[in-house]
Amino acid sequence: MKYALIAGNGRFPLLVLEAARGAGRELVVVAVKEETEPEIEKLAARCHWISLGELGRLLEILKQEGVTHAVMAGQIQHKQIFSSIRPDWRLLKLLMSLPTKNTDSLLGAVAGVLKEEGVELVDSTAFLQPFLAPEGQISARALEEREAADIAYGHQVARALAAFDIGQSVIICERACVAVEAMEGTDAAMRRAAQYANGRPLTVVKVSKPNQDMRFDVPVIGPRTIVTMREVNATALAVDAGRTLLLDREALLPAAAEAGVAIVGYAAP
Repeated sequence: MKYALIAGNGRFPLLVLEAARGAGRELVVVAVKEETEPEIEKLAARCHWISLGELGRLLEILKQEGVTHAVMAGQIQHKQIFSSIRPDWRLLKLLMSLPTKNTDSLLGAVAGVLKEEGVELVDSTAFLQPFLAPEGQISARALEEREAADIAYGHQVARALAAFDIGQSVIICERACVAVEAMEGTDAAMRRAAQYANGRPLTVVKVSKPNQDMRFDVPVIGPRTIVTMREVNATALAVDAGRTLLLDREALLPAAAEAGVAIVGYAAP
């Protein structure tokens, strides 16, 4: 079996490469010019760059490299489908065939095309099982009563929204939903919530989807999440245990402790 990494943005793809190398496996990388960190070239055995919209070129590269299995890691911002990027005929045909263009629909369709071409898209956490959030208290600080109440309410809202594949996070203040994540991402949703909270502390609830497909769009938190939480006065973060990646844990947990942020993992339904 020969593996490829289809890399999006952030640290997730870099960690996949490092973990795969530690397991004795080198991955061919297909990186997205508009999204992927340039640093990936230093870690990849071979790296091919494509633009968003070049589905046909992606398939050509995988075929040329003899790839049989692929891992998709790192976000491709959903809002890009409304950008000025022009899809090639393979992607245009795919988009026109979709009844909806939410994340699951888009990436599921891409996975289907890959399978037709002899490439199996595998679990994006295949090399990162130790990075998945455990159940229970993760941070040094435990939840306060106020935060626990916000999380209990936030889970009701977030789980209902997750079924529609709108976003993964809701921002709660005093048991009221202040912001819902959509295409802009969790950090932007937190900043939007801060505009209405007037300095009051916020709680962030991030969930997986019902029957979460672990091949793509897996919830992720990392040190940057804590930086934004500190900026907007968000004091607690709840994630789904076993379905959320904790990136750079060695930096994440000290950052949370310094910021006074409580992080807890809940069993996904």
